[in-house]
Order: sequence, then structure tokens, then C-alpha cells
Amino acid sequence: MKLLVVDDNKGIRLSLKLILESDGHSVIPTGDPRLIPAMLAKGDVDAVILDMNFDNVSLDGAEGLFWLSHIKEIPEPPAVILITAFGEISLAVEAMKYGADDFITKPWNNDELIRKINGAIAKNQRKRTEHRNITDAGRIMLRETERQNMTLDEIKVSHVKATLERCGGNLSLAAERLGINRQTLYNILKKNQ
Repeated sequence: MKLLVVDDNKGIRLSLKLILESDGHSVIPTGDPRLIPAMLAKGDVDAVILDMNFDNVSLDGAEGLFWLSHIKEIPEPPAVILITAFGEISLAVEAMKYGADDFITKPWNNDELIRKINGAIAKNQRKRTEHRNITDAGRIMLRETERQNMTLDEIKVSHVKATLERCGGNLSLAAERLGINRQTLYNILKKNQ
């Protein structure tokens, strides 16, 4: 699994990198949350471990909540596990209402840390799979509804085009699979351009 660790404390980034890599994860650490969009652009990050505060001035968790909401706006977002100091637990619980998958308190127990991260990733992957299945089912239902309203000629043309596409645009192969000659296939396509 590929994990992005976002924390302004270099020691925490290094500790998390060592612990998580020993569990078989690939870890990308950064101290700058502004890099999050670029690091998530490929869509290959399974989880973001996100600090709630990135400076010593404002300790209200607003930055962490901002980046949490930004990450959760991405289509099929990764799991987000918040890192919080012991006194910020109520803030972390509130953040879970806004999409955080779990939170880890500082200082953490290594076994619990790994369990929470792996659990959040598994839960997130199930949600992503369920979302894809629902989306696919919706597309199938829409196609079927459209197909039910098609005329016989429209169904014929749709079938011919789908067959041609499956044959990689090869007219001879498509005509053979359709049981018609190449000229008839060409005429059907020309008539319905």
C-alpha cells in the first residue's frame, strides 16, 4: 500500500516512515500540505496520514480540516487518518463526521497505529468498490432504458457499431462476425453517419 504522511514535524514523519515501511507499506513523507494535490494526482495513494496542525500559532485543527475536505472532494479519495495530540480528540471525532476514516493520537502504540491504518484502507477500498459497482449498475440501467426506446433499425446500427468496435475497426472481421458481406456492412454504416 502507498501512504502519504503529511506532518510538519520531521521526527514524526521519520518515525511513521520507519514503522509503516517495516509493515510493507510504501511511504511518501512531506511537511508541506500544499503538496497534497500534486501527490494525489495519480490516484495511486491508498491512505493519507494527516496532521491536524501545521504551525505552532494556530492549534485549532483548521488546517487539517481544510486539507481533509480537499482530499475527500477527489473522486474515489484515499483513506484519511488524522494524527492528533491527546487533547484534540474531540476535534478528531468531529472531523470523522466530515469524512476522516480514523484518527491516531500522539504518542501512539505502533501495533494500534498499523491496525488502524490497515483497517481504514480496507474500509475505504470496500467503499470505493461499492461506489464503482453502483455507478456501473446505474450506467447499465440507463443503457437498457435507452435500448428499450430504440427502433429496430437503431438497435441494428448499435449492434453493428459495437461489433466493429470489438473488432478494432476491422471491417472484414466485423462483417464476418455479423454474418453479412463487407459491402452490406459499409452501406449500414454510411447510411447512419
